[in-house]
Amino acid sequence: MDRAPALPRPALPGRTRAARARSARTGFWAAVAATALSLTFAGAGLASAADVNNVKNAGFESGLTNWTCSAGSGTTVSSPVHSGAAALKATPAGQDYAQCSQSVAVKPNSTYTLSAWVQGSYTYLGVTGTGTTDVSTWTPNTTWTQLTTTFTTGASTTSVSVWSHGWYGQPAYLADDFSVFGPDGGGGGDPAPTVPATPAGLAVSGTTSSSVSLAWNAVSGATGYNVYQGGSKVQSVSGTSATVSGLSASTAYSFQVSATNSAGESAKSSAVTGTTAATGGGGGGTVPAHAVTGYWQNFNNGATVQKLSAVQSQYDIIAVAFADATSTPGAVSFTLDSAGLGGYTVDQFKADIKAKQAAGKKVIISIGGQNGTISVSDSASATNFANSVYSLMQTYGFDGVDIDLENGLNATYMSQALRSLSAKAGSSLVITMAPQTIDMQSTSNSYFQTALNIKDILTVVNMQYYNSGSMLGCDGKVYSQGSVDFLTALACIQLQGGLDASQVGLGLPASTSGAGSGYVSPTIVNNALDCLTKLTNCGSFKPSKAYPALRGAMTWSTNWDASAGNAWSNAVGPHVHALP
Repeated sequence: MDRAPALPRPALPGRTRAARARSARTGFWAAVAATALSLTFAGAGLASAADVNNVKNAGFESGLTNWTCSAGSGTTVSSPVHSGAAALKATPAGQDYAQCSQSVAVKPNSTYTLSAWVQGSYTYLGVTGTGTTDVSTWTPNTTWTQLTTTFTTGASTTSVSVWSHGWYGQPAYLADDFSVFGPDGGGGGDPAPTVPATPAGLAVSGTTSSSVSLAWNAVSGATGYNVYQGGSKVQSVSGTSATVSGLSASTAYSFQVSATNSAGESAKSSAVTGTTAATGGGGGGTVPAHAVTGYWQNFNNGATVQKLSAVQSQYDIIAVAFADATSTPGAVSFTLDSAGLGGYTVDQFKADIKAKQAAGKKVIISIGGQNGTISVSDSASATNFANSVYSLMQTYGFDGVDIDLENGLNATYMSQALRSLSAKAGSSLVITMAPQTIDMQSTSNSYFQTALNIKDILTVVNMQYYNSGSMLGCDGKVYSQGSVDFLTALACIQLQGGLDASQVGLGLPASTSGAGSGYVSPTIVNNALDCLTKLTNCGSFKPSKAYPALRGAMTWSTNWDASAGNAWSNAVGPHVHALP
């Protein structure tokens, strides 16, 4: 969100509400998202009975034995790992991009499949010295992702160099479970895998009216897990948790899991029963079934300066923008801009929060925006984040938190932070998120993964359908911002990707001054809401089914709305509140 007056800006994919300059790499990520969603992968051919994994110490269970890492960049860690007890962690520094490699024995004139599980920004996997065409592949995913490619050795090739590396200026990457699968090169790779043990500790970790979240203990040697509902397989996942959606409210379901690897599948675990909630999504206390969210500006950027008491009554959730980073990693603070807001005092602000709450509204603190360079990247910073947000809730009376981090987030530790905050604040905690369009193109993206990780305590995701370039819809077609189709086809990704309909909202600017691009009239917003909830007033895209529980809409900001005579909230607010 912009703290400076809104100025016309080019519509680059993934542009944020902040007035920060973005590199052309943002547009590149939109292309990557489009490519990733449109690829069709061919199945691998059947392996020969004599084929083996020729990599030694492929899972780093023996530390860095058989591996060499440039500039001492590599080490092994016990968490997070893809399987087993260890994984590689390599950290780029200066001009070194943390390449770790192993010389692997192979047979001449043979075809091999190279694969590894990795996570981290700009993580690469490749092979050199093949005697034919050296190959490589890469991923930007910050959750465990399997990279796979194939290569053929030359007539005199007896060894190749298998490697992984990160990129300059990027954080550490993780790698695990390397494989060069093909004819035995005679180098003595790791023993062939055995069928993994049956998973233990299966438990229900959360429920909504249409989903059940599960978690279980990791199994040594497993590379994936199958989730069964009522005896039928419904999901395959690489981690030790899953959310089964599309369920009926107030209904009991039976679940089991099994562990898998290349050797086969384990027996199913003992069954657990999960019962869906009666109504609604995850957290949020008494938030209305259909709600309007508005951001209130704690600064003067040319929009109407407001006290909280002046915010239009159509807004159900008011996000105070913004908390700021502190010198303590992960921690945030909040300072009321009394001078910029015409002498608005802290006591008046606190009293106005109470008055809004007495009127049935929720007031939350938004983390991020233009100056919100908050990093939650480890357990310590996750704890600092939870403690500091909870302290602000106690000091000012906030009902919860909005995650509006526009410089990326770590799904593992942000999820940990929000769960810790939930444990402190209780079931009434409101958690909202405001990702960019590029952040929600795939469930593998960190923002989307975070939303799924905390689904049982999440109130709503109000994606920003503005300051964006063209994006893919759930039907694989490209849509441009500014249309009903852009709103509905992109919302469909979230609805089909695992979020409950009650956890999906449409985020739009309140006026042409509220964003650099992407403003649409309230009529288009309302038409999109009708299309998603009732399958009426759609454009060329029409969802496969209606989602009557859709939460509602969001706008940046209540101040820009007031500058335009509250035209946005006067039109969209009643429409949201009248949804089925």
